[in-house]
Amino acid sequence: MRYITLALAALLVLVHAELWFGKGGVPRTMDLSAKLQLQKAANNAARARNAQMDAEVRDLKEGLEMVEEKARFELGMIRPDEIYVQVSTPKR
Repeated sequence: MRYITLALAALLVLVHAELWFGKGGVPRTMDLSAKLQLQKAANNAARARNAQMDAEVRDLKEGLEMVEEKARFELGMIRPDEIYVQVSTPKR
């Protein structure tokens, strides 16, 4: 009877060692859970950025106002009947 108790105790120690230090143990599970939270945050940021880009693409496809705005501000383009005036401050 004593040998059975010792064998069961040894098996219990092995099971606990596997639980704490094994491949699927508690520390690894906690680490993977933290990594999962970080990845979810990164995915949410990417979704927001994708939604913003999707809205911009839709605006470019549907309306000329966005194209005109981009041409004016990013490329400095003007209409044929407009006069472009640039004001600069004198150097001291």
